[in-house]
Amino acid sequence: MHGNPTAQEVALQSFDHLLGLLSKIPDPRRAEGMLYKLHHVLLFSIFAVVTGGNSFRSITTFIEIHRARLNAAFGLRWKRAPAHTAIRYILQGLDPQAVEQVFRLHAAALAGKTADPARRSIALDGKTLRRSFDNFRDRKAAQLLHAFDTGAGLILAHIDIEEKSNEIPAAQRLLDELDIAHCVVTLDALHCQKNLRGRRRCRAARNSETN
Repeated sequence: MHGNPTAQEVALQSFDHLLGLLSKIPDPRRAEGMLYKLHHVLLFSIFAVVTGGNSFRSITTFIEIHRARLNAAFGLRWKRAPAHTAIRYILQGLDPQAVEQVFRLHAAALAGKTADPARRSIALDGKTLRRSFDNFRDRKAAQLLHAFDTGAGLILAHIDIEEKSNEIPAAQRLLDELDIAHCVVTLDALHCQKNLRGRRRCRAARNSETN
């Protein structure tokens, strides 16, 4: 007869949903190169980053330092951490759209446990990624627009801002993609243009015609 779950078991159950979603991301490796399960590599990489890791080597270091605890917690038998070159190959080979979709689903599940939609406030804001510029290839720093649930403290989604564009079309696309009906949405003054509502109505009309 099983007793009550321990505090550790309860804590680990919170990762079940995220692990299930991470397992849906296509693995860029060949079958013979899958020594480590992709969803565990991704989850442990997230652990490393949120605790201060900022490189592929730091992810490997984090896993190696905590390997015994991670093995015990997740029922693994890893004898060593993946090499930083393996981590780099895996992360750089992922499909960005598949990763974004997984994190949107996870954020939506977490946000759904908070306030009702009528009380939710979503802030859309653009950010420039540090060290993302490339002078050698004459590439400007990457810019992202994110949707932040202020009440839940969650980023619900990201979207790339095209290099020769701005936040306005990116915001319209992000609003179309997110299920945030009845929520309060805040944006920068840049978006205070008269024709934005008309654009959304025209897009909605086109979508209804094609359905």
